[in-house]
Amino acid sequence: MKIKHNKKRNTAFVFEALIKEITIAILKENSERRDAAIAIVKEHFSPDTILFRHLQCYRSLYENQNLSQETSEKILKEAKLASRLLDKEGLFKSQTELIKDVNKELTPKFFNNFVPNYKTLATIDQIFSDKLSPSACVMLEGQLTDMMCQESDPTENAPVDDVVVSSFVNRFNTKYDTELLENQKTLLNNYISAFSDNALSLKMFLVQEITRLRARKQDMCNSPEILKDADMLQKTEQVFEKLEAYQSSPITDDMILAILRTQQLEQEIFENGD
Repeated sequence: MKIKHNKKRNTAFVFEALIKEITIAILKENSERRDAAIAIVKEHFSPDTILFRHLQCYRSLYENQNLSQETSEKILKEAKLASRLLDKEGLFKSQTELIKDVNKELTPKFFNNFVPNYKTLATIDQIFSDKLSPSACVMLEGQLTDMMCQESDPTENAPVDDVVVSSFVNRFNTKYDTELLENQKTLLNNYISAFSDNALSLKMFLVQEITRLRARKQDMCNSPEILKDADMLQKTEQVFEKLEAYQSSPITDDMILAILRTQQLEQEIFENGD
């Protein structure tokens, strides 16, 4: 028997849809809607909430790829156990409050937001439920572990610590022989703290910063320093092509470095051009 999936009570779907909502609001410069969505995330998905713990169960499955069959099955087993050990009544109550806030502060249409990995999130949600028949559960679990065994994209996220961040600074300073700018420091500080708040602060900063830099593109390309150097103009155009691609890409080393370089380019054009 096929079980109807309730996306409103799919913790991971609502979280990912909220992140998309924040991104769209920032791009449209709708600060009121952005702030409303951010407030919902901070209230309902802070590390001390049951929804955050439930989200971690989902993420342990849909963010892991290129694993062995044995490892995938072990992670799945632990994720199911962790999910089922959560207080069901407390989880349901928290989900109800989340749905209520989304409907009130945003709109019921929010739940129609497109999330690229929706099918995977729906599969995980059904696996976490206790309503599946044994055969249906085994089939869905097989599909999920097969996905977890697929070769991961080379742009997949990796954990970040102070050593990695220090290497960014060293690599950047070695190539450009310059001290970090304030907006570069802000970027790296957000990167350092990314995994203490589900990378929410970093994601929001990146969307804002990429949007800001894109808005500066025409001014940068029209600056005398760039216009008189065809090679420099071409490279600047290539930089912004990368920024466009990063709008929908996972956060990677290359992305962070490219944004650092673009920030440096902006500084050199507008403050050091004379």
